[in-house]
Parts: sequence; C-alpha cells; structure tokens
Amino acid sequence: MMPVHQATSLRRAPVQRRSAERLTRILDACADLLDEVGYDALSTRAVAQRAGVPIGSVYRFFGNKRAMADALAQRNLERYTERVLERLKKTADEAADEDADPSAEADGGIRGVHWHVAVDAVLDEYLAMKRTAPGFSLVDFGNQIPLGTRHSEPNHRVARRLTQLLSGHLHREPDEDLRRVFLIAVETADTLVQLAFRVDPEGDEKIIAETRELLRAYLGRVLD
Repeated sequence: MMPVHQATSLRRAPVQRRSAERLTRILDACADLLDEVGYDALSTRAVAQRAGVPIGSVYRFFGNKRAMADALAQRNLERYTERVLERLKKTADEAADEDADPSAEADGGIRGVHWHVAVDAVLDEYLAMKRTAPGFSLVDFGNQIPLGTRHSEPNHRVARRLTQLLSGHLHREPDEDLRRVFLIAVETADTLVQLAFRVDPEGDEKIIAETRELLRAYLGRVLD
C-alpha cells in the first residue's frame, strides 16, 4: 500500500496505522468517483459509502470535497515524485551494470545517464499517470480545482519538487535560477500536454513528441 503523505488540506493528520489506511481508502474512493461522476457530482457521503467508512471519518480529515480533492492532488504529486525517482534510479543502475562511459557524468550526465533521460522520465511518468491514475485527469496536481479554472500555484510546487529532486544529479545548486528554469519548463509542458489530450483522449503522440523536443531544446541552454 502506498503511504499517504500529510497534506495541508487535512484537518487532522493520521497517527495510527488504522487511521492512515482509512485515509488511503477515502482518497482512493474520491479518485474513483471523480472518474465516474466528475467533480460537480462528487459528495463526501458518496466517498464515505465507496470507501466503506462512516461519514464522520471523512469529516475527521476533510471539511468539504474541495479539501479532499486538494489532498488527492497532493498525493498525486508525492506519487509522481516517487515514480520519477524510481525510474531514474533504475536507469542509473542499468547504466552502471553496463559499465557506462565515465565521461558521460561530465557531459550533463545523471549518474552516468544524460540529462535527456531525466527529462523523458519527468514527462513520461506524468503522461502515464494522466492515462492510468484514477482521478488524475481531473485534478492532476491541483491545477484545475475547482474544475474549469487554471491555477499556477501547483506548477510552482511541481517546479520546486523537481528542483529538489534533480539538482543534485545535475550538479547544480537548487537556487532560484534553476527553479525558474524548471517552472518555465513545467508551465510549457502543462499547456502542451493539455492540448495533446484535448486533441486525443489518449494524448496526441505528435504533439507530445513536439513537446519533448521543445523541452530538450530549452533545457539544453542550461543543462548542456
């Protein structure tokens, strides 16, 4: 079972294992119902019924469905970060097993892997979650809560997280300049990926390919 990380929208953080498991069930139910009925028809009572918990358990953690969706968005970010990190570690281990060229480290490498691999991991794991993670297509990292509006703060959180995650591998200081570069990349990718999924429910591959090339060209100015 994936751990539930503390979200700022929680009324009360779980302390005991049983409480943490109950919170996980609530967020899982929220994600499933978002896909089934959408945000407008979502209700705390329906979530409680789907999760198999008393309605009071939902209100113990959340004051309303907005707070619940915010917590789901925060969990999405935590899981996304874990997926990117796991993929980078796996790629680095495979490169080490193949006796990667040591000069790659000095050539924009990430533990012997070129930074292009990190960009691919960041984009590909986001696409994978958008296609498969319950509720993600509606709330992602919180950009569209409430639905129909766009908010910039979640992309700032993603940029900060990527700066923390990748700066060490890139041998760069996690300063404001690097965070601004990642913020621009995240905002650009977010806009283009939204376009790709408007054109094709599974994500238009040609637009995604262009997005990948654009990110590499922009980040290459800083990371090469």
